[in-house]
Amino acid sequence: MRTAPDSNRSNRFTPRLRAAFVAVAIAAISGTTLAGSPASAAAPSLDPTQFKGVNWADPRDNFADDYLQLSGLSTTDSYARTYAKASRIISAFRANLGANTVRLPINPYTVNGAYWKSYRGVIDAASDRGFKVILSYWEGTGDRKDGFIDDESTYWPMWKTVVKAYKDDKRVYFEPMNEPHGYTDAQWADIAAKWLSTYPSVPRNRVFVSGAGYNDHVTSVCADPRLKGTYLSLHHYGFWKDYATYDQWVSDLKVRIGDCAGRTVADEFGAPMTTGLDYNKPDASNNFINYVQAVTDTFRELKMGSVYWPGLRTDDTYSMQTLVGDPNRPWLATTNQSGADRLAWAWGRGKPVQR
Repeated sequence: MRTAPDSNRSNRFTPRLRAAFVAVAIAAISGTTLAGSPASAAAPSLDPTQFKGVNWADPRDNFADDYLQLSGLSTTDSYARTYAKASRIISAFRANLGANTVRLPINPYTVNGAYWKSYRGVIDAASDRGFKVILSYWEGTGDRKDGFIDDESTYWPMWKTVVKAYKDDKRVYFEPMNEPHGYTDAQWADIAAKWLSTYPSVPRNRVFVSGAGYNDHVTSVCADPRLKGTYLSLHHYGFWKDYATYDQWVSDLKVRIGDCAGRTVADEFGAPMTTGLDYNKPDASNNFINYVQAVTDTFRELKMGSVYWPGLRTDDTYSMQTLVGDPNRPWLATTNQSGADRLAWAWGRGKPVQR
């Protein structure tokens, strides 16, 4: 989601938030499940460059207090209909962009409800077509949109269901929470460690631990030995600054990564794609052009994976793809070829910008 980090964010200690803090504190003090697997365990091999992907999003930015409805799909569709539509959209991501990864949202309403049977059609269609699938938990709307797990009594059963369904599918990856900005760095690391110890059957190299805050830095989770062997997910957006040069954007990104590029996948980054900007030509006066060129060059240089936000989201100017054709047999068209070219460059193909 495109939310700007806010270091001046006010603390809203509602009963629910106080309960979240207390639960984390008690678990941390007790040293029970938060300890995670032994730090001495051998770390699995990691290759972030294998993730060349896009986000497929609900038009509501994935924040919902009900079923998630990905752009182009319907919550009234059966599993078979969902699978058929998703198969075409996944195929279009590959045909148009060369993608091999899709990041999808989940929430308790969807997973714990009747729509889960149909929603699984999206995950299955992607996996059956050889795509890697990153499943990430999104919080709700209104006062629930606060960077905290909305309700642990539904959160953990949601993950139990998801892990049971997909722990044996090597193409499916698990991201415990999107942008956990309500928690301090230490609190979030504790929750991530608890997730790992709760689901020890999931190989660590199939878990994406979000960077702290708005996923905006991975250095703290990278340094925590309890999280060894996991991938780290970073978010980075051009609208976070009114203006920066190409070199300033490179520097900004590298500070957020530290020496952790070998574990890091930028599973959200994006810029306007429907406004006519040409990302294949230098334009030092344009912040977004500087940003896109800087981050895609840096992802390639540091051998990071990257998952663009969004590959598809209805009515989003950042969307790299748009729906075309019969809604029952959807296909996609590219909204900005120069943006697709920079994405390909980040993934190891194509040509650099001539400076």
